[in-house]
Amino acid sequence: MLLRQALERYFDFAGLHANWRTEILAGLTTFLTMAYIIFVNPAILSKTGMPIAAVTAATCLCAAFGSILMGFLARYPLALAPGMGLNAYFTYTVCLKMHIPWQTALGAVFLSGVVFLLLTFGGIRQLLVEAIPRELHASVAGGVGLFIAFIGLMESGIIVRDPDTTVALGNLRAPGTALALFGLLLIGVLQILRVRASILIGIAGTLLTGYVFGQVHLASQPFSFREITATAFHLDIPGALHTGALEIIFVFLFVDLFDNVGTLVAVTKKAGLITDDAKIPRLSRIFFADATATIAGSLAGTSTVCSYIESSAGVAAGGRTGIPAIVTGLCFLVSMFVAPLVGAIPSSATAPALIIVGALMLGSIAEVNWSDPTVAIPAFLTLVMIPLTYSIANGLGIGITSFALLRLFSGQSSRKDWLLFVLAALFVARFLFLSHH
Repeated sequence: MLLRQALERYFDFAGLHANWRTEILAGLTTFLTMAYIIFVNPAILSKTGMPIAAVTAATCLCAAFGSILMGFLARYPLALAPGMGLNAYFTYTVCLKMHIPWQTALGAVFLSGVVFLLLTFGGIRQLLVEAIPRELHASVAGGVGLFIAFIGLMESGIIVRDPDTTVALGNLRAPGTALALFGLLLIGVLQILRVRASILIGIAGTLLTGYVFGQVHLASQPFSFREITATAFHLDIPGALHTGALEIIFVFLFVDLFDNVGTLVAVTKKAGLITDDAKIPRLSRIFFADATATIAGSLAGTSTVCSYIESSAGVAAGGRTGIPAIVTGLCFLVSMFVAPLVGAIPSSATAPALIIVGALMLGSIAEVNWSDPTVAIPAFLTLVMIPLTYSIANGLGIGITSFALLRLFSGQSSRKDWLLFVLAALFVARFLFLSHH
Protein backbone atom coordinates (compact mmCIF):
# COMPACT_ATOMS: atom_id res chain seq x y z
CA MET A 1 0.00 0.00 0.00
CA LEU A 2 2.83 2.41 0.86
CA LEU A 3 4.60 1.59 -2.41
CA ARG A 4 1.41 2.19 -4.37
CA GLN A 5 0.85 5.55 -2.67
CA ALA A 6 4.47 6.53 -3.32
CA LEU A 7 4.11 5.66 -7.00
CA GLU A 8 0.87 7.62 -7.27
CA ARG A 9 2.59 10.67 -5.79
CA TYR A 10 5.62 10.27 -8.05
CA PHE A 11 3.46 10.01 -11.18
CA ASP A 12 1.09 12.74 -9.93
CA PHE A 13 -2.07 10.61 -10.20
CA ALA A 14 -4.09 13.23 -8.33
CA GLY A 15 -2.99 16.18 -10.45
CA LEU A 16 -3.56 14.30 -13.71
CA HIS A 17 -6.77 12.60 -12.52
CA ALA A 18 -5.25 9.22 -13.33
CA ASN A 19 -6.10 5.74 -12.08
CA TRP A 20 -4.29 2.42 -12.35
CA ARG A 21 -6.87 0.62 -14.47
CA THR A 22 -6.94 3.28 -17.16
CA GLU A 23 -3.16 3.72 -17.19
CA ILE A 24 -2.51 -0.02 -17.55
CA LEU A 25 -5.13 -0.41 -20.27
CA ALA A 26 -3.60 2.57 -22.08
CA GLY A 27 -0.20 0.85 -21.99
CA LEU A 28 -1.65 -2.35 -23.42
CA THR A 29 -3.39 -0.34 -26.14
CA THR A 30 -0.16 1.40 -27.12
CA PHE A 31 1.69 -1.92 -27.24
CA LEU A 32 -0.91 -3.60 -29.45
CA THR A 33 -0.85 -0.73 -31.96
CA MET A 34 2.96 -0.80 -32.29
CA ALA A 35 3.67 -4.52 -31.79
CA TYR A 36 4.16 -4.85 -35.56
CA ILE A 37 7.67 -3.40 -35.14
CA ILE A 38 8.80 -6.67 -33.53
CA PHE A 39 8.58 -8.30 -36.95
CA VAL A 40 8.81 -5.44 -39.42
CA ASN A 41 12.11 -4.10 -38.07
CA PRO A 42 13.96 -7.47 -38.25
CA ALA A 43 12.51 -8.11 -41.72
CA ILE A 44 14.02 -4.82 -42.96
CA LEU A 45 17.37 -4.98 -41.14
CA SER A 46 17.96 -8.64 -42.04
CA LYS A 47 18.51 -7.54 -45.66
CA THR A 48 21.84 -6.10 -44.49
CA GLY A 49 23.01 -9.57 -43.44
CA MET A 50 22.09 -9.14 -39.77
CA PRO A 51 20.63 -12.37 -38.28
CA ILE A 52 16.86 -11.94 -38.09
CA ALA A 53 16.52 -13.71 -34.73
CA ALA A 54 19.18 -11.45 -33.21
CA VAL A 55 17.50 -8.29 -34.52
CA THR A 56 14.15 -9.51 -33.19
CA ALA A 57 15.62 -9.89 -29.70
CA ALA A 58 17.41 -6.52 -29.97
CA THR A 59 14.20 -4.82 -31.14
CA CYS A 60 12.24 -6.12 -28.15
CA LEU A 61 15.03 -5.32 -25.70
CA CYS A 62 15.67 -1.73 -26.75
CA ALA A 63 11.94 -0.97 -27.08
CA ALA A 64 11.47 -2.29 -23.54
CA PHE A 65 14.47 -0.37 -22.20
CA GLY A 66 13.53 2.91 -23.92
CA SER A 67 9.85 2.79 -23.01
CA ILE A 68 10.46 1.89 -19.35
CA LEU A 69 13.15 4.57 -19.05
CA MET A 70 10.82 7.15 -20.60
CA GLY A 71 8.00 6.16 -18.25
CA PHE A 72 10.06 6.19 -15.05
CA LEU A 73 12.38 9.10 -15.76
CA ALA A 74 10.29 11.52 -17.83
CA ARG A 75 6.89 10.27 -16.58
CA TYR A 76 5.25 10.60 -20.00
CA PRO A 77 3.05 8.05 -21.86
CA LEU A 78 5.56 7.92 -24.72
CA ALA A 79 6.66 4.49 -25.93
CA LEU A 80 9.90 4.01 -27.86
CA ALA A 81 11.12 1.50 -30.45
CA PRO A 82 13.38 1.39 -33.54
CA GLY A 83 11.99 4.00 -35.91
CA MET A 84 10.33 3.16 -39.20
CA GLY A 85 11.94 5.10 -42.04
CA LEU A 86 15.25 5.27 -40.23
CA ASN A 87 15.52 1.47 -40.35
CA ALA A 88 14.84 1.63 -44.10
CA TYR A 89 17.52 4.32 -44.52
CA PHE A 90 19.89 2.15 -42.46
CA THR A 91 19.25 -0.85 -44.71
CA TYR A 92 18.63 0.34 -48.25
CA THR A 93 20.74 3.50 -48.41
CA VAL A 94 23.59 2.98 -45.95
CA CYS A 95 24.22 -0.75 -46.20
CA LEU A 96 22.91 -1.79 -49.63
CA LYS A 97 23.46 1.36 -51.71
CA MET A 98 26.58 2.75 -50.02
CA HIS A 99 27.97 -0.76 -49.32
CA ILE A 100 28.76 0.04 -45.71
CA PRO A 101 28.86 -2.99 -43.35
CA TRP A 102 26.01 -3.15 -40.84
CA GLN A 103 28.57 -3.08 -38.01
CA THR A 104 29.78 0.35 -39.22
CA ALA A 105 26.20 1.55 -39.63
CA LEU A 106 25.51 0.57 -36.02
CA GLY A 107 28.57 2.60 -35.05
CA ALA A 108 27.04 5.61 -36.81
CA VAL A 109 23.79 5.09 -34.88
CA PHE A 110 25.79 4.99 -31.63
CA LEU A 111 27.58 8.25 -32.46
CA SER A 112 24.31 9.98 -33.40
CA GLY A 113 22.95 8.94 -29.99
CA VAL A 114 26.00 10.41 -28.28
CA VAL A 115 25.56 13.69 -30.19
CA PHE A 116 21.90 13.66 -29.10
CA LEU A 117 22.98 13.39 -25.49
CA LEU A 118 25.43 16.27 -25.88
CA LEU A 119 22.76 18.46 -27.50
CA THR A 120 20.39 17.57 -24.66
CA PHE A 121 22.91 18.43 -21.94
CA GLY A 122 23.70 21.67 -23.77
CA GLY A 123 20.00 22.58 -23.89
CA ILE A 124 20.05 22.82 -27.70
CA ARG A 125 17.24 20.32 -28.34
CA GLN A 126 15.07 21.97 -25.70
CA LEU A 127 15.55 25.37 -27.37
CA LEU A 128 14.57 23.94 -30.76
CA VAL A 129 11.31 22.56 -29.36
CA GLU A 130 10.50 25.85 -27.64
CA ALA A 131 11.14 27.67 -30.93
CA ILE A 132 8.19 25.88 -32.55
CA PRO A 133 5.37 28.46 -32.70
CA ARG A 134 2.58 27.57 -30.30
CA GLU A 135 0.19 28.54 -33.11
CA LEU A 136 1.36 25.39 -34.93
CA HIS A 137 1.00 22.97 -32.01
CA ALA A 138 -2.63 22.22 -32.80
CA SER A 139 -1.96 21.73 -36.52
CA VAL A 140 0.95 19.37 -35.78
CA ALA A 141 -1.36 17.26 -33.61
CA GLY A 142 -4.05 17.35 -36.30
CA GLY A 143 -1.57 16.52 -39.06
CA VAL A 144 -0.26 13.57 -37.10
CA GLY A 145 -3.88 12.49 -36.62
CA LEU A 146 -4.40 12.48 -40.39
CA PHE A 147 -1.08 10.69 -40.79
CA ILE A 148 -1.82 7.77 -38.49
CA ALA A 149 -5.40 7.53 -39.80
CA PHE A 150 -3.96 7.31 -43.32
CA ILE A 151 -1.58 4.57 -42.18
CA GLY A 152 -4.50 2.70 -40.64
CA LEU A 153 -6.58 3.04 -43.81
CA MET A 154 -3.69 1.69 -45.90
CA GLU A 155 -2.87 -1.18 -43.55
CA SER A 156 -6.50 -2.24 -43.43
CA GLY A 157 -6.85 -2.27 -47.22
CA ILE A 158 -9.66 0.31 -47.13
CA ILE A 159 -7.36 2.52 -49.20
CA VAL A 160 -4.92 1.04 -51.73
CA ARG A 161 -2.21 2.39 -54.03
CA ASP A 162 -3.32 3.34 -57.54
CA PRO A 163 -0.95 4.22 -60.41
CA ASP A 164 -3.41 6.73 -61.91
CA THR A 165 -4.82 8.50 -58.85
CA THR A 166 -2.11 7.66 -56.27
CA VAL A 167 -4.69 6.15 -53.91
CA ALA A 168 -8.10 4.53 -54.42
CA LEU A 169 -10.78 2.65 -52.52
CA GLY A 170 -9.76 -0.94 -51.82
CA ASN A 171 -11.75 -4.16 -52.08
CA LEU A 172 -14.10 -3.88 -49.11
CA ARG A 173 -15.09 -7.54 -49.52
CA ALA A 174 -11.53 -8.79 -48.92
CA PRO A 175 -11.41 -10.78 -45.64
CA GLY A 176 -8.78 -8.56 -43.97
CA THR A 177 -10.50 -5.35 -45.02
CA ALA A 178 -13.90 -6.61 -43.91
CA LEU A 179 -12.39 -7.50 -40.54
CA ALA A 180 -10.94 -3.99 -40.23
CA LEU A 181 -14.32 -2.43 -41.05
CA PHE A 182 -15.88 -4.55 -38.33
CA GLY A 183 -13.22 -3.34 -35.88
CA LEU A 184 -13.79 0.27 -36.94
CA LEU A 185 -17.53 -0.08 -36.27
CA LEU A 186 -16.93 -1.85 -32.96
CA ILE A 187 -14.54 0.81 -31.61
CA GLY A 188 -16.81 3.58 -32.90
CA VAL A 189 -19.83 2.18 -31.07
CA LEU A 190 -17.79 1.69 -27.89
CA GLN A 191 -16.60 5.30 -28.16
CA ILE A 192 -20.19 6.52 -28.47
CA LEU A 193 -21.11 4.47 -25.39
CA ARG A 194 -18.12 6.12 -23.62
CA VAL A 195 -16.50 2.81 -22.69
CA ARG A 196 -13.13 3.80 -21.18
CA ALA A 197 -11.24 0.83 -22.64
CA SER A 198 -12.98 1.09 -26.01
CA ILE A 199 -9.83 0.96 -28.15
CA LEU A 200 -8.30 -2.02 -26.32
CA ILE A 201 -11.63 -3.87 -26.23
CA GLY A 202 -12.07 -3.10 -29.92
CA ILE A 203 -8.68 -4.52 -30.83
CA ALA A 204 -9.31 -7.63 -28.70
CA GLY A 205 -12.80 -8.10 -30.17
CA THR A 206 -11.49 -7.71 -33.72
CA LEU A 207 -8.66 -10.13 -32.99
CA LEU A 208 -11.08 -12.73 -31.59
CA THR A 209 -13.38 -12.34 -34.59
CA GLY A 210 -10.41 -12.75 -36.92
CA TYR A 211 -9.40 -15.93 -35.12
CA VAL A 212 -12.91 -17.37 -35.44
CA PHE A 213 -12.95 -16.67 -39.18
CA GLY A 214 -9.41 -17.91 -39.81
CA GLN A 215 -7.69 -14.53 -40.22
CA VAL A 216 -5.35 -15.07 -37.26
CA HIS A 217 -2.81 -17.89 -37.24
CA LEU A 218 -0.63 -18.73 -34.24
CA ALA A 219 3.03 -19.74 -34.67
CA SER A 220 4.66 -22.31 -32.42
CA GLN A 221 8.40 -21.61 -32.20
CA PRO A 222 9.37 -18.78 -29.79
CA PHE A 223 12.55 -16.76 -30.19
CA SER A 224 15.41 -17.15 -27.76
CA PHE A 225 16.99 -14.11 -26.13
CA ARG A 226 20.39 -15.78 -26.58
CA GLU A 227 20.15 -15.01 -30.29
CA ILE A 228 21.03 -11.39 -29.54
CA THR A 229 24.71 -12.31 -29.14
CA ALA A 230 25.00 -12.35 -32.95
CA THR A 231 24.59 -8.55 -33.08
CA ALA A 232 25.18 -7.27 -29.54
CA PHE A 233 28.37 -5.18 -29.22
CA HIS A 234 29.31 -5.87 -32.86
CA LEU A 235 29.19 -2.17 -33.77
CA ASP A 236 32.23 -0.59 -35.43
CA ILE A 237 32.68 2.90 -33.97
CA PRO A 238 36.15 3.60 -35.47
CA GLY A 239 34.77 2.73 -38.91
CA ALA A 240 31.85 5.10 -38.39
CA LEU A 241 34.26 7.93 -37.50
CA HIS A 242 35.67 7.71 -41.02
CA THR A 243 34.89 10.83 -43.08
CA GLY A 244 32.56 8.92 -45.41
CA ALA A 245 30.26 8.06 -42.52
CA LEU A 246 29.75 11.64 -41.31
CA GLU A 247 26.88 12.10 -43.76
CA ILE A 248 25.16 9.00 -42.32
CA ILE A 249 25.48 10.28 -38.75
CA PHE A 250 24.04 13.63 -39.86
CA VAL A 251 20.96 12.00 -41.43
CA PHE A 252 20.33 9.77 -38.41
CA LEU A 253 20.63 12.85 -36.20
CA PHE A 254 18.53 15.25 -38.26
CA VAL A 255 15.64 12.98 -39.20
CA ASP A 256 15.33 11.52 -35.71
CA LEU A 257 15.48 14.96 -34.11
CA PHE A 258 12.54 16.46 -35.97
CA ASP A 259 10.43 13.29 -36.15
CA ASN A 260 10.78 13.05 -32.37
CA VAL A 261 9.91 16.72 -31.90
CA GLY A 262 6.77 16.39 -34.02
CA THR A 263 5.67 13.24 -32.21
CA LEU A 264 6.37 14.84 -28.84
CA VAL A 265 4.32 17.96 -29.57
CA ALA A 266 1.42 15.93 -31.00
CA VAL A 267 1.17 13.42 -28.14
CA THR A 268 1.63 15.93 -25.31
CA LYS A 269 -0.89 18.24 -26.96
CA LYS A 270 -3.43 15.42 -27.18
CA ALA A 271 -2.78 14.43 -23.56
CA GLY A 272 -3.14 18.02 -22.34
CA LEU A 273 0.36 17.95 -20.85
CA ILE A 274 1.60 21.19 -22.45
CA THR A 275 1.46 24.11 -20.03
CA ASP A 276 -0.44 27.35 -20.69
CA ASP A 277 2.76 29.07 -21.81
CA ALA A 278 3.39 26.30 -24.40
CA LYS A 279 6.12 24.60 -22.35
CA ILE A 280 6.60 20.82 -22.10
CA PRO A 281 7.65 19.93 -18.53
CA ARG A 282 10.66 17.64 -18.01
CA LEU A 283 11.67 18.09 -21.65
CA SER A 284 15.35 17.34 -20.97
CA ARG A 285 14.37 14.01 -19.40
CA ILE A 286 12.38 13.05 -22.50
CA PHE A 287 15.35 13.76 -24.74
CA PHE A 288 17.75 12.00 -22.37
CA ALA A 289 15.57 8.87 -22.47
CA ASP A 290 15.35 8.66 -26.26
CA ALA A 291 19.07 9.44 -26.77
CA THR A 292 20.03 6.78 -24.24
CA ALA A 293 17.66 4.30 -25.90
CA THR A 294 19.31 4.96 -29.29
CA ILE A 295 22.74 4.26 -27.79
CA ALA A 296 21.41 1.07 -26.14
CA GLY A 297 19.82 0.02 -29.43
CA SER A 298 23.09 0.39 -31.31
CA LEU A 299 24.85 -1.69 -28.67
CA ALA A 300 22.18 -4.41 -28.85
CA GLY A 301 22.05 -4.44 -32.64
CA THR A 302 19.29 -2.29 -34.14
CA SER A 303 18.79 1.06 -35.84
CA THR A 304 17.85 4.40 -34.25
CA VAL A 305 15.26 4.25 -31.45
CA CYS A 306 12.67 7.02 -31.27
CA SER A 307 9.30 7.85 -29.73
CA TYR A 308 6.31 6.29 -31.50
CA ILE A 309 3.26 8.18 -32.67
CA GLU A 310 1.23 5.07 -31.79
CA SER A 311 1.61 6.32 -28.20
CA SER A 312 -1.32 8.58 -29.06
CA ALA A 313 -3.53 5.46 -29.06
CA GLY A 314 -2.69 4.99 -25.38
CA VAL A 315 -3.32 8.68 -24.73
CA ALA A 316 -6.69 8.41 -26.46
CA ALA A 317 -7.43 5.46 -24.16
CA GLY A 318 -6.87 7.76 -21.16
CA GLY A 319 -3.14 7.41 -20.46
CA ARG A 320 -1.62 10.50 -18.83
CA THR A 321 1.35 9.38 -16.71
CA GLY A 322 4.49 7.35 -17.37
CA ILE A 323 2.70 4.10 -16.45
CA PRO A 324 1.47 3.36 -20.02
CA ALA A 325 5.05 3.61 -21.32
CA ILE A 326 6.26 1.26 -18.57
CA VAL A 327 3.47 -1.23 -19.31
CA THR A 328 4.32 -1.08 -23.02
CA GLY A 329 7.98 -1.73 -22.18
CA LEU A 330 7.10 -4.72 -20.02
CA CYS A 331 5.00 -6.12 -22.88
CA PHE A 332 8.03 -5.84 -25.17
CA LEU A 333 10.09 -7.74 -22.59
CA VAL A 334 7.56 -10.57 -22.55
CA SER A 335 7.45 -10.50 -26.35
CA MET A 336 11.08 -11.59 -26.54
CA PHE A 337 9.94 -15.02 -25.40
CA VAL A 338 6.54 -15.23 -27.13
CA ALA A 339 7.27 -13.25 -30.28
CA PRO A 340 5.25 -15.50 -32.65
CA LEU A 341 2.11 -14.97 -30.56
CA VAL A 342 2.55 -11.21 -30.83
CA GLY A 343 3.13 -11.63 -34.55
CA ALA A 344 -0.26 -13.29 -34.82
CA ILE A 345 -1.93 -9.88 -34.38
CA PRO A 346 -2.89 -8.87 -37.94
CA SER A 347 -2.77 -5.25 -39.07
CA SER A 348 -6.50 -5.48 -39.78
CA ALA A 349 -7.04 -5.77 -36.00
CA THR A 350 -4.90 -2.76 -35.04
CA ALA A 351 -5.57 -0.51 -38.07
CA PRO A 352 -9.07 0.49 -36.85
CA ALA A 353 -7.52 1.80 -33.64
CA LEU A 354 -5.17 4.03 -35.64
CA ILE A 355 -8.07 5.38 -37.71
CA ILE A 356 -10.16 6.20 -34.63
CA VAL A 357 -7.23 7.80 -32.81
CA GLY A 358 -6.49 9.87 -35.90
CA ALA A 359 -10.06 11.11 -35.92
CA LEU A 360 -9.85 12.05 -32.23
CA MET A 361 -6.58 13.94 -32.72
CA LEU A 362 -8.03 15.99 -35.57
CA GLY A 363 -10.23 17.85 -33.11
CA SER A 364 -7.26 19.99 -32.09
CA ILE A 365 -7.39 22.04 -35.31
CA ALA A 366 -10.42 23.88 -33.90
CA GLU A 367 -7.88 25.85 -31.85
CA VAL A 368 -6.23 27.30 -34.98
CA ASN A 369 -7.09 30.91 -35.78
CA TRP A 370 -8.16 30.28 -39.39
CA SER A 371 -9.08 33.95 -39.91
CA ASP A 372 -5.42 35.05 -39.67
CA PRO A 373 -3.51 34.14 -42.89
CA THR A 374 -0.18 34.36 -41.06
CA VAL A 375 -1.32 31.44 -38.92
CA ALA A 376 -3.84 29.72 -41.19
CA ILE A 377 -1.51 29.13 -44.16
CA PRO A 378 1.37 27.53 -42.16
CA ALA A 379 -1.17 25.58 -40.09
CA PHE A 380 -2.83 24.22 -43.23
CA LEU A 381 0.50 23.31 -44.82
CA THR A 382 1.57 21.51 -41.64
CA LEU A 383 -1.78 19.72 -41.46
CA VAL A 384 -1.71 18.33 -45.00
CA MET A 385 2.02 17.87 -45.61
CA ILE A 386 2.53 15.48 -42.69
CA PRO A 387 0.31 12.77 -44.24
CA LEU A 388 0.98 13.66 -47.90
CA THR A 389 4.78 13.47 -47.52
CA TYR A 390 4.47 10.51 -45.12
CA SER A 391 6.74 12.33 -42.69
CA ILE A 392 6.14 14.26 -39.49
CA ALA A 393 9.49 16.00 -39.94
CA ASN A 394 8.63 17.22 -43.46
CA GLY A 395 5.24 18.59 -42.44
CA LEU A 396 6.68 20.28 -39.38
CA GLY A 397 9.52 21.76 -41.42
CA ILE A 398 7.27 23.17 -44.13
CA GLY A 399 4.94 24.64 -41.53
CA ILE A 400 7.71 26.31 -39.55
CA THR A 401 9.48 27.61 -42.64
CA SER A 402 6.30 29.11 -44.10
CA PHE A 403 5.40 30.63 -40.72
CA ALA A 404 8.81 32.29 -40.45
CA LEU A 405 8.70 33.63 -44.02
CA LEU A 406 5.19 35.04 -43.64
CA ARG A 407 6.13 36.78 -40.39
CA LEU A 408 9.25 38.19 -42.05
CA PHE A 409 7.56 39.55 -45.20
CA SER A 410 4.49 40.83 -43.36
CA GLY A 411 6.69 42.85 -41.01
CA GLN A 412 5.51 40.99 -37.91
CA SER A 413 8.90 39.51 -36.97
CA SER A 414 11.05 40.80 -34.13
CA ARG A 415 14.40 40.06 -32.52
CA LYS A 416 12.85 37.50 -30.20
CA ASP A 417 12.05 35.38 -33.28
CA TRP A 418 15.74 34.71 -34.00
CA LEU A 419 15.53 31.05 -32.97
CA LEU A 420 12.46 30.56 -35.16
CA PHE A 421 14.50 31.70 -38.16
CA VAL A 422 17.42 29.47 -37.15
CA LEU A 423 15.04 26.53 -37.02
CA ALA A 424 13.55 27.46 -40.40
CA ALA A 425 17.07 27.67 -41.85
CA LEU A 426 17.86 24.21 -40.51
CA PHE A 427 14.77 22.83 -42.20
CA VAL A 428 15.67 24.52 -45.48
CA ALA A 429 19.13 22.93 -45.22
CA ARG A 430 17.46 19.58 -44.56
CA PHE A 431 15.19 19.90 -47.61
CA LEU A 432 18.14 20.86 -49.82
CA PHE A 433 20.14 17.93 -48.48
CA LEU A 434 17.30 15.47 -49.13
CA SER A 435 16.75 16.88 -52.62
CA HIS A 436 20.43 16.47 -53.43
CA HIS A 437 20.28 12.80 -52.41
